[in-house]
Amino acid sequence: MQHIQDPNSPDQGGAETGGHPEQGYAPQAVEAAAQQYWNAERAYEVGEDSSRPKFFCLAMLPYPSGALHMGHVRNYTISDVISRYQRMQGKNVLQPMGWDAFGLPAENAAIKNNTAPAKWTYANIDHMRSQLKSLGYAIDWTREFATCRPDYYRWEQLMFTRLLKKGLAYRKNAVVNWDPVDQTVLANEQVVDGRGWRSGALVEKREIPQWFLKITDYAQELLDGLDTLPGWPDAVKTMQRNWLGRSEGLEIHFALEGGGEPLSVFTTRPDTLMGVTFLSIAAEHPLALQAARDNETLAAFITELKHGGVSEAELETQEKRGIDTGLRAIHPVTGEPVPIWVANFVLMGYGTGAVMAVPGHDQRDWEFAQKYSLPIRMVIVDASVIEALNAIQHDLSLGVGGDPMRAALQGRDSNTQDISAPVRVIEEFERRIQEEAAWTPRGLLVNSGEYDGMDFEQALAALATRFERDGSGSRRVNWRLRDWGVSRQRYWGCPIPVIYCPDCGAVPVPEDQLPVVLPEDVAFSGVLSPIKADPAWRQCACPQCGGAAERETDTFDTFMESSWYYARYTSPGADAQIDERANYWLPVDQYIGGIEHAIMHLLYFRFYHKLLRDAGMVHSDEPAQNLLCQGMVIAETFYRDNADGSKDWINPADVEIRRDEKARVVGALLKADGQPVSIGGTEKMSKSKNNGIDPQTMVDKYGADTVRLFSMFAAPPEQSLEWSEAGVEGMARFLKRLWREVTAHAANPDHPMIKPVVADRSASLLPPVGEGAEGGWGDAAGVVDPALLDPAQKTLRRQLHETIQKVGDDFGRRHAFNTAIAALMELLNALGKFHDQSDQGRAVRHEALEAMVLLLNPVVPHISHALWQVLGHEQTVLEDQPWPQVDPAALVRDTVTLAVQINGKLRATIELAVNASKEEAEALARAQPQVIGFLEGLSVRKVIVVPGKIVNIVAG
Repeated sequence: MQHIQDPNSPDQGGAETGGHPEQGYAPQAVEAAAQQYWNAERAYEVGEDSSRPKFFCLAMLPYPSGALHMGHVRNYTISDVISRYQRMQGKNVLQPMGWDAFGLPAENAAIKNNTAPAKWTYANIDHMRSQLKSLGYAIDWTREFATCRPDYYRWEQLMFTRLLKKGLAYRKNAVVNWDPVDQTVLANEQVVDGRGWRSGALVEKREIPQWFLKITDYAQELLDGLDTLPGWPDAVKTMQRNWLGRSEGLEIHFALEGGGEPLSVFTTRPDTLMGVTFLSIAAEHPLALQAARDNETLAAFITELKHGGVSEAELETQEKRGIDTGLRAIHPVTGEPVPIWVANFVLMGYGTGAVMAVPGHDQRDWEFAQKYSLPIRMVIVDASVIEALNAIQHDLSLGVGGDPMRAALQGRDSNTQDISAPVRVIEEFERRIQEEAAWTPRGLLVNSGEYDGMDFEQALAALATRFERDGSGSRRVNWRLRDWGVSRQRYWGCPIPVIYCPDCGAVPVPEDQLPVVLPEDVAFSGVLSPIKADPAWRQCACPQCGGAAERETDTFDTFMESSWYYARYTSPGADAQIDERANYWLPVDQYIGGIEHAIMHLLYFRFYHKLLRDAGMVHSDEPAQNLLCQGMVIAETFYRDNADGSKDWINPADVEIRRDEKARVVGALLKADGQPVSIGGTEKMSKSKNNGIDPQTMVDKYGADTVRLFSMFAAPPEQSLEWSEAGVEGMARFLKRLWREVTAHAANPDHPMIKPVVADRSASLLPPVGEGAEGGWGDAAGVVDPALLDPAQKTLRRQLHETIQKVGDDFGRRHAFNTAIAALMELLNALGKFHDQSDQGRAVRHEALEAMVLLLNPVVPHISHALWQVLGHEQTVLEDQPWPQVDPAALVRDTVTLAVQINGKLRATIELAVNASKEEAEALARAQPQVIGFLEGLSVRKVIVVPGKIVNIVAG
C-alpha cells in the first residue's frame, strides 16, 4: 500500500492529498487520486456472500440522452450515499448501473442529426458513463448493460413467447392515435391540439392490431400487494390504487327497441338507475356504426371524432359533444324508452363502450344534458330533504296519500301553509340539481318507486337480486386498469418475436431462433420504420409449416425493458434471463427514482416481478422493499420577449443577478451585453426553459464532492431542490474548512502522527482489540481517557457522540441527509472554537476529526479518502471501516443549559450542574449582567424555575 508522507515533510506530494496540506484543498487532484485507487482495488465489485447481510441499492436507470442533468446527479448521489452508508454497516452492497437505451428520443435525434439511432445511443452512453464515473459513485460497473443490446433483450423476447403460449399475451384491435403523415402511432402526450407533435397533421383515431399482456389477471394481487409495502410512500401507493381502480357495482343490460343484442353498461351507482335519461356510447361502438349507415349527420360526426387524442385527461377537459342515434333502449325497471347518444367522452376501450347517463347525479352527464336539453331527474337526496319529507308526512297525517314527495310538489289543500317550509327545502334542492350542478354524493332514493327510502347498499342488494333473477344484470367487480399494450409502431425498440403465416396465423418465434435482432446500421428518415421498409428483414419461413411468412415489424414498448432490468443486474453473464443469484440479491432493498414513475413504470415493474415468480425464477412477491421518490431540481428562469410575442429563454449561467444593499434581488443582466433580462419563475430544470445547469461544469469548477454535498444538503430528498450556485460555493467553503482543520491538526509538531495506545477502548469510538480492518481506527486514534476530561472537553465529546447518533439515524432510517450534514457543520464549528492543545484536548479533537471523516464519507468520499490518510491511516476503502459507534457515557450531561426569561422574554442563558437546586438556578440567573440590567427599576414578583429548562422572572 502507498502511504501519506509526514505532513511536516517539505517534499509532501500532491497526488495523494491534492498538494501539501498548507497549500489548501485541491479537489481535482484529491478526486483523481481517490478514483484511481478505487479502480485499482476494484473496490465496488461485489459477489454473493452468505456470511454478510446483503443490501441491493438501486436507482432507476437513465435514458442515454447525451449528458447528465442535475436530476441525474441528485438521484444517483442519494443512491450512493445510502450504498456507502450501508456498506459501512458491514453489509454486502450491490449498486449497479445500466442504460434504458431504446425509445423515441433516439429516433428524433437520428432525424435531426442524420445518423442512425444506435450510433447516437452508444456515443451518449460512453459520454454519460464518463460523467457518472467523475462523480465517484460506488458502482459495480462489471454488471453494466444497455437494454438495446441483443444479449439483453433476447430474454424478454423469450419471456414473451412463453407468455403467448400461456395465454397471458394476446393480439387484438385497439384504438390508437395515428399520424397519417409520419405513418406512426403517437403517444397521448405527442398529440398537441389534435395534431401530431412533429408533422402537424390532424391525428386520427385508428383501430389497428396491438399486442397486450394480461396485467388485468394480476389486478387483485397488485392491489393487495400494496399493503405489504410499508417502505413505499403512501402517495405512490394511493396513485397505484387509483390507477388499478377496483370498483364494485352492477352490470346492467338494457334491451333495445326492435330487438337485438342488449346494450350492457357497468355502473358503481346502481342507486341512481331511476335517474337515467339517456345512454352514451363510443363512436366506435357497433350500435353507433349501425345507426350511422342511415344517418349522414351521425356518420360525419363519427368521422370527425376520429381526430384528436384518446387520453382520459383530454376527454375530461374537452367540450362535451354528441348526437342522438335515433336508437332507443328499454329501461330495465320502468320499461320507458331511453335515447342512445354517441358522445365524444366515451371510449370503446374502456368498459363496455357504453355508459348509463344520470345527469341529476353525475356532473359530466349534467353538462351534456344542459347542452342538449335532455331531462334531469332527482332520484337521490340528502338528509335535509328526508327530514323535510318526514315533516310533510307528519303534518299531513298522510292525508294526501301516495308519494309524499309528489304530494309536496304538486300543490296543497288547506294544510299547505303548514308544510310550506319543508316544501321549500325540497324545491330548492331540486332547483339546484336542475339549474346549477349535479348532486353526486350518496344519499337516500326518491322518485324511484318501490326503492324509495333505500340507501346505497340496500338499493344495490335489491337491484342485484332483481337483475340476477330475471337475467338482465349481475354484480360485478370492475377495474380501471386495462391490459398493458406493449406494441409500438416504431423502429428503435426490441422486435416482437412473432411471425405471421397466411395459413398458421401468428406464430411465436422458436426459442432456438432468438434473439430476433434489430438491425442497427440503417438509414432512418422517421417516416417509415427501416424494418418495415426492408423486405429482406421481414420475409422469413413459418416455423410451423415452412411456408412463406413475415416477421412482426412492431417493437416493444420500452417499459418492457425497464420492467425487469433490476433482476438482470443480479445475474451478469447468465445464459438465462436470470439465474439462482437473483434470489440472493432480490428483492431490491432500496429503490430510488422520481415520483413521475409512480404509476406506469412502478406498476409494470411489480407486474413483471410476478411473472418472473410464476415462471419459477424468483421466490419473492414484490421487486423492492423500500422506495424513495426524490424531488425535482428547480432553478430560476430568465428571458427576453421577442417581437412576435415569444420568449427567448436565457440560461442562468449567462446571467448576472443584481442585488440591493440588503441582498434583495433587484434585477438581472445578460453577461454578454450588460442589458437587462426579465426574471421568470423558479421551475423544473428543462431544455424548454433553458434553465438547466451542466453538472460537468460544476464538477470541473468546484469538484464532485462539492456538487454531491450541495445536492444532499439543499433540501430533504423527497422535496424539490432549488439550484443555487451561491449554495454550491458555501459547500466548497465548508470542505475547505474541513481540510484546513484536519491538516492543521495532523501537522502539529508536538503531536506527530504515530500509533498511540488507547487508554480506554470502551470509551472510544474504536472497536475492541482484534476487530476492525487493518489500517482502521486503532492505528491512529489519540488517547481519550474520560476520567481526565475537563468540562470543555466533555462538552465537545458529548456533541461529537450526539452527532454520531443523529447522523446514523438520519442516514440509515430517516434518509434526512440535509439535517445530518447540518449537524456535522455544527460540529466543525465547535471544533473551530476548541483550541485546547493539551493531551486530552488533542485526543478529543483527533477522535472528533476521525469521526467526521467517516460520517461524511458517504456524501463526500474523495476528500474523506484523502483526509483519512492525513490523520495517519494507511490508504484504504473507507466503506470497509466500521461506522463510528456512540459512547453512551459520553452522552451523559454533567451540566445543563437553562434559558433565563424576564416576563416570558429570553434575556440570557446559564449553565449549571444537572442536580442543582431551584435556589441555585434562581441565584445564578439573577446574577447575570443582562438580567441585572433588565431588572433595574423593577421589582421581582415571583420566580418560576422549570428544572432543566427555564428560569422565568416575573417583574413589574
